[in-house]
Amino acid sequence: MNQKILVVDDERPIAEIIKYNLQKEGFEVQTVYDGEDAIKMVHKMKPDLVVLDVMLPRKGGFEILKEIRMEYVMPVIMLTAKEEESDKISGLELGADDYITKPFSTKEVVARVKANLRRVKLSKVEEEMKSKIVTAGNLTIDLNTYEVSKNNEIIDLTNREFDLLKYLFQNADRVFNREHLLKEVWGYEFGDLRTVDVTVRRLREKIETEEDKYIITKRGTGYYFKSK
Repeated sequence: MNQKILVVDDERPIAEIIKYNLQKEGFEVQTVYDGEDAIKMVHKMKPDLVVLDVMLPRKGGFEILKEIRMEYVMPVIMLTAKEEESDKISGLELGADDYITKPFSTKEVVARVKANLRRVKLSKVEEEMKSKIVTAGNLTIDLNTYEVSKNNEIIDLTNREFDLLKYLFQNADRVFNREHLLKEVWGYEFGDLRTVDVTVRRLREKIETEEDKYIITKRGTGYYFKSK
């Protein structure tokens, strides 16, 4: 069965050209043009991935993203205006897996869609191959169910946050620069390195306290997970 993609953009020509190029790659694609219809289609279609514009009539992209994250874990790629740097940060803060800045090439959209779906596929394969619960300090990481808890309380992480935590944990005490993490965790050969910084910061806010520090910054080099 073909993977299902939902494209949400009120600029119909943009939505339709994305749809056309994704269909050429063998995806099943639906398009909607406002926020209310987007939520209805997510529930009806249960897509494997959503391409979601920030600026939409009736209900904005960030509000839709919040609602999606309340029920689903499918990847969400945000479309943002070039001059709105804050949109990129806000989307990542709310749990977006990726963002693409307008204007963009359709090749970039297709590549990002494939990269995010490939990451999900690899995660599912790993899940099937492994059933392992590991601990680090007060953290418990279940590599099978993608659950992280601290002092027996579940911590709500996005897929990307979990993937980053898992990668750093499995390579504890090794320092990785942002380019390396963007390639290994996000699957991108190039991209905005601030994506890594924002995700690290968001992850720290969820799992760390003043007493418990796990992800360490090595100034001028990158990040690492402290094993002890």
